[in-house]
Amino acid sequence: MATRIATVFASLKELPFVRYRAAKTQDASAATTRDLIPFKLASAVWNCVEKYKSIPNFPQTATCDLLILDRSVDQVAPVIHEWTYDAMCHDLLDMDGNKYVVELPSKSGGPPEKKEVLLEDHDPVWLELRHAHIADASERLHDKMTTFKSRNKAAQMGSRDGGEISTRELQKIVQALPQYNETMEKLSLHVEIAGSINTLIRQMGLRDLGQLEQDLVFGDVAAKDVINFLRTKQDTSPENKLRLLMIYASVYPDKFEGDKGSKLMQLAKLSPEDMKVINNMQLLGGPPQIKKATSGFSLKFDGQKTKQANRKDRTGEEETWQLFRFYPMIEELIENLAKGELPKNEYSCMNEPSPTVQDTAPSGSTRTRQAPTAPTDQKRPAHSMRSRRTATWARPHSSDDGYSSDSVLKNATADFKRMGKRIFVFIIGGATRSESRVCHKLTAKLNREVVLGSTTLDDPPQYLTKLKLLSEKDLSMEAPKPVFW
Repeated sequence: MATRIATVFASLKELPFVRYRAAKTQDASAATTRDLIPFKLASAVWNCVEKYKSIPNFPQTATCDLLILDRSVDQVAPVIHEWTYDAMCHDLLDMDGNKYVVELPSKSGGPPEKKEVLLEDHDPVWLELRHAHIADASERLHDKMTTFKSRNKAAQMGSRDGGEISTRELQKIVQALPQYNETMEKLSLHVEIAGSINTLIRQMGLRDLGQLEQDLVFGDVAAKDVINFLRTKQDTSPENKLRLLMIYASVYPDKFEGDKGSKLMQLAKLSPEDMKVINNMQLLGGPPQIKKATSGFSLKFDGQKTKQANRKDRTGEEETWQLFRFYPMIEELIENLAKGELPKNEYSCMNEPSPTVQDTAPSGSTRTRQAPTAPTDQKRPAHSMRSRRTATWARPHSSDDGYSSDSVLKNATADFKRMGKRIFVFIIGGATRSESRVCHKLTAKLNREVVLGSTTLDDPPQYLTKLKLLSEKDLSMEAPKPVFW
């Protein structure tokens, strides 16, 4: 895995500051194998990358940042309901990778026709709406369809009152037909998909569940609210009840000590296999962290009313859409990395910046290995040998109907020909679509291309399956191939 990651930097001609999430304990002998995985991968990556300095024209000073994390950094992100169009498609619909079979109304008036589609970057409508809230995506699709029909010559033909059409008008209509058919097909496809998602949201009661999930994460509800939900919402699917209890276990780990977890599972009518999922999730997080979170003095009469939070609301960011409050932890970590405010005792650096470049790429470590000292007259940070062009996925996009609403990156600068230093984030154990969305968002906000890599990209059903099958033996197995987005 380290060789594959290092090859990315060799291809881009980038020399990274290699940072990693440090073990939770300062005592190396007490650290578990799990705790040391980010350090071991960071060490192996740096050993590979350091050798590239001998390649002609390869940077001799750091040109970018690499942050290596593991899945325990955020155990809520893989299971909470993410309300973007992209995440909802992969969470609720029966998709095979990016492939989906959709039923569309027949053009001949017969039974619905099945069509296999790929939801990928070549589709401009998908590219524009994938990171939008599902409600926003639905509204924008409706507006796009209405606007397109009102302005397209071919669409207007069917709304005429029977008056004669001139030869010139007929020629314009014929010329517009190919584009009309193609665009109408794309818009109709996404309208149908969004409609299916909204139907499932209503049928499964996901709005109430999603509200409880987010309130739980931000400390706005107490344990009794979760218990009340399980008692009153008996028709909630077992998978959704399990996901709720996993979030509950992340916020209130003490509620699963002893036989408390078993009683909660009985209340939710879940199986012992489901309890194994929660136990494995807690094992990945590490017992020391759980004990630390639950230790402390509390008065008896106040204990059961105490509310805990998994994260804080982000100041200065107001979301227009309901249930868009949640953010994955890597958003905060990447912003702190960009500002040079990552805690050094929690995030160490393999090649600690020298004092002369400390202001351009802060962060540090207790390791003795040093990056090459920059010349004293060098005012600016080192750049990679490649052009700082914005990646295709990070540019503003609009669909080809010609009347598109603003893209997700509507506040981004029109042309990032020279961006700041790249930020690479690699998550051992799988990344989520919310984390992919955040990297997309921060590329525009920070004016620095943020690249997310991981062993896998997991949707909640796949993540639950992985946890269910996890065993101690799995921790020592050969690591899978890394993937970058």
